[in-house]
Amino acid sequence: MTVRVALVQLDVSSHEPVAQRVTRTLTLVDQAAKDCDLLILPELWHVGAFDVEAARAHAQPLDGPLVEALSGLAQERGIWLHGGSIAERAGDEYFNTSLLFAPDGALAAAYRKIHLFGFEGGETVLMSSGDELFVVETPLGPTGLATCYDLRFPELFRALVEGGATAVLLTSGWPTPRIEHWDVLTQARAIENQTWFIACNEVGQQPGIQLGGHSVVIDPRGAVVAKAGADPEVLYVDVDPERAAQWRADFPVLGDIRIG
Repeated sequence: MTVRVALVQLDVSSHEPVAQRVTRTLTLVDQAAKDCDLLILPELWHVGAFDVEAARAHAQPLDGPLVEALSGLAQERGIWLHGGSIAERAGDEYFNTSLLFAPDGALAAAYRKIHLFGFEGGETVLMSSGDELFVVETPLGPTGLATCYDLRFPELFRALVEGGATAVLLTSGWPTPRIEHWDVLTQARAIENQTWFIACNEVGQQPGIQLGGHSVVIDPRGAVVAKAGADPEVLYVDVDPERAAQWRADFPVLGDIRIG
């Protein structure tokens, strides 16, 4: 049985007011949710992945209005909703937190990004790093969560596989100047871990940064099933969750791991 997945590749250009972008995005999610079982949004879409000051100004707790709205949409449409990531405020700390909602609106996972990008700048100035990985049972099977810069750290994805993952959902704000790295690394992570790899990026202009798009769905053999371009779009893909187990049985490379 296939699972219909929708990747919502948003324009997060900084000229658009945050409140307007949130309203526009929630409307788009409501429309796209009519034709999918699972929907995923990009990283920090409400403020834009590279706008640290907007993240500071518009951070919310996990019981705030943005989480409540996403939960309500998941419940109303009866879908699994990966709400991308938001700037989470928790007391005096801030986190880049990915949110996964079950069809009843329950928050199934809140993954705080472990690898923060910026080399002593960018989100490292504001955010604290998370320390917990998540593998959640979804219609895709056991599903791991990761965020953007995590993509460069293969040990994280191997840990998700050790936790049972046969699919990975990655939310991202990856820039155009390094989009070739995105194309290679998303495919590599799928190949080396024999997982479905579903990665949703964003487009548009942030302060000094162009976002690169190329949201992609890659099967456990490493074949690119579908890829978006560099403009806003909703990418729909039918995913067969059994394909990971089939490929692992046909080519049992994971059984030969000797280091780690």
